[in-house]
Amino acid sequence: MDLFIVLPILFFSIVLHEFAHGYVAYRMGDDTAYLMGRLTLNPLKHIDLIGTIAVPGLCYLLGVPMFGWAKPVPVNAMRLSSPRKSMGKVGLAGPSANLLLAVLCAFLIKLTLVTGILSPQGTAQTVKFLIYGLQINVLLAVFNLMPIPPLDGGHIVEALLPLNAALAYARFFGRWGMYVVFGLILTGVFRYILYPPMYFVVSLLAKIFGI
Repeated sequence: MDLFIVLPILFFSIVLHEFAHGYVAYRMGDDTAYLMGRLTLNPLKHIDLIGTIAVPGLCYLLGVPMFGWAKPVPVNAMRLSSPRKSMGKVGLAGPSANLLLAVLCAFLIKLTLVTGILSPQGTAQTVKFLIYGLQINVLLAVFNLMPIPPLDGGHIVEALLPLNAALAYARFFGRWGMYVVFGLILTGVFRYILYPPMYFVVSLLAKIFGI
């Protein structure tokens, strides 16, 4: 694992992820992130001790694909146009941003290979960088779409469930969600959950772009 290549890609990707949450919330009526100076791509505003430092470090030590998260952008659901449904859309925004970035990486890989404007060594390094970008962003999207609050997938599920079921779901995972997430990471079970859809999406993009 090329740590000095992976870390900048990971850091930028999770910052973009959080910015997307804040931007969609802002467009839907909540300016909390904006007023707190969090609606920005400045990475220093988004560093989270656990998600930005500890989890990527643990992934590196375990020798698994690196992922993590930034400090969540503050969202006040009561200021959104339709609190429950809007929170689902805000939750979907982060993974969507990562998937769009993955698509961009796949396109740039194809463009780099087809144009041949770089030297063979430059082409190899550029493609390597973009492949990491593709894989990391797909992994971030899949990870965050797991239906476990406080991950984004949990907010999406809450928006889709009937109100009483959503409240019970939020109460349970509000207490145990992070323990479940860390349990999946520490036991290695998350590999069996995340890798199949990750490889499927990566393979699909490779097929679409012919790379």
